[in-house]
Amino acid sequence: MLTTNVTLTHWLRLIRAEYLEVPGLHLTKAQIQRMWGIDRDTCDVVLATLIESRFLRRTEADRYARFSGGA
Repeated sequence: MLTTNVTLTHWLRLIRAEYLEVPGLHLTKAQIQRMWGIDRDTCDVVLATLIESRFLRRTEADRYARFSGGA
């Protein structure tokens, strides 16, 4: 379980950093998987966590973008 938590923490930090570094970034789930080489199940958990924490949001175009309180 520790390995899973360490891996999840790693992916969360990495993806948050990229979204912070590139304002306006809007990626599909497939693009996120390819960009970071993440398997589908891990990607699902990472995206769900980032959405739950209100860091990312899923757009109507099925892309993932930074959450903004006014959007």
